[in-house]
Amino acid sequence: MDEPAWAEEDAGPIVRPYALTGGRTRHDSGAVLDLIDLIAAEDAEPTAAMELGPEHLLIRRMSVEHPSVAEVATELDLPVDVVRVLLGDLLRYGLIRVRKPASVSRLPDARLLKEVMDGLSAL
Repeated sequence: MDEPAWAEEDAGPIVRPYALTGGRTRHDSGAVLDLIDLIAAEDAEPTAAMELGPEHLLIRRMSVEHPSVAEVATELDLPVDVVRVLLGDLLRYGLIRVRKPASVSRLPDARLLKEVMDGLSAL
């Protein structure tokens, strides 16, 4: 019997990435998701009414460790745009939050830190 064209010997059935998003190419959460944005889990729990797939639930479990959008895409082996749609779903349901990484400009500069250390040493 011939195998269908959508099956591979090693990988099994092929699921196109857009099938994971229901054909959507953009999320409707309103958030702009950069590659370096960090994902964190919210306290809310998923419900059956949320219609979440296994990828959503995996992202939710991963978000406990605050991965970046790029890390989620890498871990799931999915295109970033597909991951953005899945993250948008989770944002809309209040299951995750997205935060920007600390800006380098907001960190104290090395000269200031050295002066503080010198001042503490002088005490």
